[in-house]
Amino acid sequence: MQLANQARARAGAGPLQWDAALATAARQHCLRMAADGSISHQYPGELDVSARAAQAGAHFSLIEENVAVAPTPAAIHDGWMNSPHHRDNLLNPQVDHVGIAVVAGRYGLYAVADYERVVPVLTQTQIEAQVAGLLHGVAILSDPSQARAACAAEGALPRSTSRHFIMYWEAAQLNQLPHELVSELATGKYHQASVGSCSPQGDEGAFTAYRIAVLLY
Repeated sequence: MQLANQARARAGAGPLQWDAALATAARQHCLRMAADGSISHQYPGELDVSARAAQAGAHFSLIEENVAVAPTPAAIHDGWMNSPHHRDNLLNPQVDHVGIAVVAGRYGLYAVADYERVVPVLTQTQIEAQVAGLLHGVAILSDPSQARAACAAEGALPRSTSRHFIMYWEAAQLNQLPHELVSELATGKYHQASVGSCSPQGDEGAFTAYRIAVLLY
C-alpha cells in the first residue's frame, strides 16, 4: 500500500485508503492462489471479484484487481508497474480505497490488491437529505412518505392534481441531479419538493447504488 501510494503521488492520483472488507475478500482469494500454486482472477466455482468483495461487506461503484506472485513486496509492485493493465489499475484516479493480501506459497509471495471507488453506507434519511441539498429554489416538504412510496412504486401511484412532476433515478454518487430534473427546476414553476429513497430495483448486482424519487409541486 505504501509503494502504491508513493507511485500514485508521483502520477498525481489521490492516496488510497484501507478497506478492511476489501482486504478480507483479497485474502480469501490470495489463500486460494497460494493453495493452487498458480495466479488467477477467478478459479472454477469461485465468485468473481465484485461478488467476493460484496460478500465480504464492501460497497463500491467501481472495482479492479491485481494479482501476482514474486519473491518480495518490491518485486510485486515493480511487476504491476511494468504491466500496462496492472499499472492502470494501481494508478486509476477513480479508485480511492484498497484491500491487499500477501500470502507465502511454494513459488514465493502471492499477492492480491483489490481497488475500489467506495460508496458510503447511508441511512434512508441521510440519502434524502443529501439530495434535498441539491434542490435549489424549492421548499423541501418535511414528510417524505409520498416520495418514498413513489420511489418504491416507480410510477404506479395515481397522478394527483398537485403533483406536477416525478423523477426517479439510481446512482452510486449523490453529488448531482439528473439533467431532466435540473431543467424542470430551472423553469421556476415549482415551489415545493418531496424527496424519498428506497431499495434499488436495477441490475447492478454486487455494485452499490442509491435509488431516489423527487416529486415537484
